[in-house]
Amino acid sequence: MGQRAFAEIPQPQQERLAHVEFRLLFLGCVNRVDLINRFRLSESAASRAFALYRQLAPGNIVYDHADETYRPAADFTPLYNYTPAQVLTALSEGYGDDFVSTPPSWLPSELSGRLSAPSLDVLIPVSRALFSGKALRIAYRSLSSGFSHKSIVPLVLVDNGLRWHLRAFDADRGRYADFVINRIESATVDDTDTNLPSLRDQDRNWHTEISLELVPHPTLAHPETIAFEYGMTDAMMTLPVRAALAGYLLRRWNVDCTTDHSQHGPEYHLWLRNSDILCRMTDYPIPNMTLAPGFVPLPPAATPSVHPRGTV
Repeated sequence: MGQRAFAEIPQPQQERLAHVEFRLLFLGCVNRVDLINRFRLSESAASRAFALYRQLAPGNIVYDHADETYRPAADFTPLYNYTPAQVLTALSEGYGDDFVSTPPSWLPSELSGRLSAPSLDVLIPVSRALFSGKALRIAYRSLSSGFSHKSIVPLVLVDNGLRWHLRAFDADRGRYADFVINRIESATVDDTDTNLPSLRDQDRNWHTEISLELVPHPTLAHPETIAFEYGMTDAMMTLPVRAALAGYLLRRWNVDCTTDHSQHGPEYHLWLRNSDILCRMTDYPIPNMTLAPGFVPLPPAATPSVHPRGTV
């Protein structure tokens, strides 16, 4: 089928084809039930959608008789174009999986850009491993240890507001860490059993929630403006956050984390009133606190022996 004929396929069928391809490419599997649930189709309509996709891209799809599901072929050439932003939105928020067209904005608007976007060649194995509960073998570039090959178990995909990272268990070092997607040079799915539920349960900093008490910075001339902007009650907002993500949030919003609100500059609109909470967890110290503006860690003599890692 030529490009013109392909473009003339009705929009509802295009959306079904795009859904089939997206799940094949980024999740590694798709079946009739997926289509039936997504589009409320009959079984015969779902079967026709798969037949049409196989007609359009016979080299992309193979049927796994053991699992009664379709899987991507080794040599996969997508019919649709994907951007990292579209893919990450669909993977993380469960919508935005319409890759058939890019509708115009309803109102004049502009989103601030990111300095770089993850490679689709990396996103594909990362998303497949995360969806199927498999391990990953990655070639990774770390700020602390340089280039190395690692075996990791992906746990969750995280957008920290500036970039995407992968919360994972580092099997080589026996620790939990955050791996910046853009620092992964290459990745392949490893079919080794991972005991994923147990690894997720033992990630203490992910499951521990801390409450941040944010108030307008005391040096502001009009603190009531910030209180209004953030919808504060009695000039304070209490924000629950996972311990593993606290450092990213404090950095993103330029929250002054000093005990005496001594950070100065027009970027500091908020002060962390209970900054002592960042030092309170002695058994499982909060990672990534070097990101928190003005935070002073415990002295070396008082620092606990357990060191969960943040971004590597």
